Amino acid sequence: MYDEQPNQLLEIEQPIVREILDRLPIGVALDAACGTGRHAAYLASLGHTVIGVDSSPGMLARAREKVPQGEFHEADLPQLPLADDSVDLVVCAIALVHLADIEGPFREFARVLRPGGHLVVSNQSGLIGDIILPVLIEGPAGELGYLPVYPHLASDYLAAALPLGFQVLRCEEPRVPSPILDAEGRSIHDGERLPPQDPDDPPYIWGLHAEAIDATNAAWRGKLSSIIWHFQLAR
Repeated sequence: MYDEQPNQLLEIEQPIVREILDRLPIGVALDAACGTGRHAAYLASLGHTVIGVDSSPGMLARAREKVPQGEFHEADLPQLPLADDSVDLVVCAIALVHLADIEGPFREFARVLRPGGHLVVSNQSGLIGDIILPVLIEGPAGELGYLPVYPHLASDYLAAALPLGFQVLRCEEPRVPSPILDAEGRSIHDGERLPPQDPDDPPYIWGLHAEAIDATNAAWRGKLSSIIWHFQLAR
């Protein structure tokens, strides 16, 4: 699963998110789009009562293994199965990139948060401007396809958050600090050379990287990796 394998996006995002979480009061925390429980497990280690929501049954199963004391629900972000004013903290990490509309999730975050509650959002940034590379996934029958991705500008988050009473406490936009591939075209994270393109599969842009190492590293180095927001809901 994406968050249980070497992933430079998460390696850059995670320390910043956790630095923010370390400073927040302990309470009831919702990990919205929790995936396999990457941040849910950390929230539990800090002493929070953890609730996780995700649309993937497989990922929820892994999250439950990591946080057996947590409460987990299968649901979508625009329809959170929680009562109004029921949580002190919402974390939503690297998930809004897959939604064309982020206003709906922000309305739900504001609804379930208690006054004065905190919202920590991280999301993938575009490689160049508002361009985000497609994500290749395997379907239920083993077929390959693309997971939709939608770029969101900083102004989009503000337009979604500010009218709901959220105040910005912090915003970070970390950049890619290192090459993606070594001199032999292997991933710097796991040492494996990216597999060649199967002609029967959908176009796989990552498969070209090992054939153009210098160009790949030049294209990625210094580019925005993600955007990380810390909001607080008005009291």
